[in-house]
Amino acid sequence: DNAGAYLMSQRKVDTVRVGADRIASNGDVANKIGTLEKAIAAKEYDIPFYVAAPTSTIDMNCPDGSKIPIEYRSKDEVLYQEGIDEEGKRRRVLVCSPWSDALNPAFDVTPVRLITGIITERGIFRPGEIGRAVK
Repeated sequence: DNAGAYLMSQRKVDTVRVGADRIASNGDVANKIGTLEKAIAAKEYDIPFYVAAPTSTIDMNCPDGSKIPIEYRSKDEVLYQEGIDEEGKRRRVLVCSPWSDALNPAFDVTPVRLITGIITERGIFRPGEIGRAVK
């Protein structure tokens, strides 16, 4: 996952396709955290960026990505790890400074300007034409 931008810079990627949890009526897309980073890298290296999702993910009542609520998961997922110690006992270990805090967003929003097209069961649409997919 983290090698995406490097591989794009080396011309080892010719297209990027991701899924979507929700698509706003203007074409902004909410998906798993990290999708926005892939879209930015794809734009930088002139690589087409497509979203593949069923039309049921398109929310015509949501005007744009700023209206999509972003779920934040427990900061403990970032601050702690679990594993088996040398004695075979399961332990939870703090993996950062004791005074550290964390944010743990589950999703990010990719703006329509970074998206080449949206692939649905009804065809491929330019993001600004997404309303045609649900009619």
